[in-house]
Amino acid sequence: MSSLWLIFIGIIVFLVAYVSYGAYLAKQWGIDPKRPTPSHTNFDNVDYVPTNSKVLLGHHFASIAGAGPIAGPIQASIFGWLPVFLWIVIGSIFFGAVHDFGSLLASIRHGGKSIGEIIEVNVGKKGKKLFNTFAWLTLILVVAAFTDIVASAFAYNPEVKGFQAGPAAGTASVLFIFLAVLFGFMVYRKGYNLAVSTVVGVILIFLAIYIGYKFPFIALSKKAWYVILLIYIFLASTLPVWLLLQPRDYLNSFLLYAMLIGGFLGILVMRPTLQLAAFKGFTVTTKAGAQYLFPILFVTVACGAISGFHSLVSSGTSAKQIDKESDAQLVGYGAMLIEGFLAIIALISVAYVAKAEGAPAAVFASGVATFMSKIGIPFEVGKVFITLAFTAFALTSLDTATRLGRYIFQEYVETVWGKESKLNNMYVSTLITVVISALLLMYGYQKIWPIFGTANQLLSALALLAVTAWLARNNKKNIMTIVPMVFMFAVTLTALVILSLNFLKAKNYVLLVIAILLFIFAIELIVETYKVLSSSKASKGTDVKA
Repeated sequence: MSSLWLIFIGIIVFLVAYVSYGAYLAKQWGIDPKRPTPSHTNFDNVDYVPTNSKVLLGHHFASIAGAGPIAGPIQASIFGWLPVFLWIVIGSIFFGAVHDFGSLLASIRHGGKSIGEIIEVNVGKKGKKLFNTFAWLTLILVVAAFTDIVASAFAYNPEVKGFQAGPAAGTASVLFIFLAVLFGFMVYRKGYNLAVSTVVGVILIFLAIYIGYKFPFIALSKKAWYVILLIYIFLASTLPVWLLLQPRDYLNSFLLYAMLIGGFLGILVMRPTLQLAAFKGFTVTTKAGAQYLFPILFVTVACGAISGFHSLVSSGTSAKQIDKESDAQLVGYGAMLIEGFLAIIALISVAYVAKAEGAPAAVFASGVATFMSKIGIPFEVGKVFITLAFTAFALTSLDTATRLGRYIFQEYVETVWGKESKLNNMYVSTLITVVISALLLMYGYQKIWPIFGTANQLLSALALLAVTAWLARNNKKNIMTIVPMVFMFAVTLTALVILSLNFLKAKNYVLLVIAILLFIFAIELIVETYKVLSSSKASKGTDVKA
């Protein structure tokens, strides 16, 4: 089968969904472009900053994309391309985009607060404590996993002769960080024109990539990169959002756009035939043992269809930067559909080479570089560019997760010990988050990823639970959140049980304890929310008045 069918079906269906279902949700949820947003009412020029919708789309998209929509579909292709494609399309439209849009709007209506704060208002303090504990545990798993991924990707291997993509990617990324700081300073402090600055910034990005490719002068070991990355994410969590995080994510999005366009044009010209079987069965045997389509497919695709991490980005950073409520559909619903398109490109790359073995980054880079070679870009150059882009977005997920971990830790401390607690300090809370994540690095990416993937998807169900509670308390339709919420709870709780049994057999007791805690917190939060919403004492109308 020609991959063009997947491309065109995906584009058409996503466009129709945005203008129809996205607009329907906006109407049902009462989007009001005249209503003041938290970026104006709570402006502090650090976290709360009114932002151009196109800039914010870039920041949001880069933050939620990361490596997930690439790695997930490639790993899930063991079941065949058809079930993965169907879940990407259906999941993105009715699950992931609803989850992201709902989380973003709920946060806007609660003063830019996190999902934990939304649960406190609509469920109670106990619910907030449970959710924040769950979310923070998930985030330290994210930080540990992505620190290991990025360090591994950047590491120099003295035993390998000739060019290495790792030092090239590391060099380019370090240059990119300094470029992002300069961009943020020039645009937000010197008032330089955004369009002109963007053009110059994108040119400098590709110059940084060229320097990294030709002169990879930062050649360090994996452990050395651990130290550098942990210092970097500490700074990224505490510096003003306009100085590093926002401009880096915004400029980073152009790398992803270029990768999407290059892959799309290459597929149009090459018209690759899908070599992977459409469906391999409901049970597939791998080196790790038997894999069941339910629930493994829906957990593995992860960010390609729905991701709990997105709700933390929506309510952690993006809601604090929304200029007008009407921008929420573009940023929340639209970014998820673009991510779904990226997931389709990733699926086609592995379906063309017909092999799901090997690192997802290598599989994806080889596939897309092959497509891009048909439009005149040399295969080796294309592979280096795709590898660099992949690692750049993994790093974006890493720094965003650290900042979100800081937010949630501070909220938890404030709830338990009050605002005056010494732990309720952004430097202390960031340090604690980074140190505990660093301790988990001893397990490595491969051992952390399974529990991260399950926790991440369960987090999406909990976020949908929070949005459902908010809609119910405000007498708004919530069937659009209830259906995906119930499905994701069924998927993830089942997966968590399977994972716990695997950890027990492997005598991996630390991760077993984390898995059990996540399961207990989730069940407790479900029960607590049900009790509150079914109580006749529940009050109505929880939107924060700006």
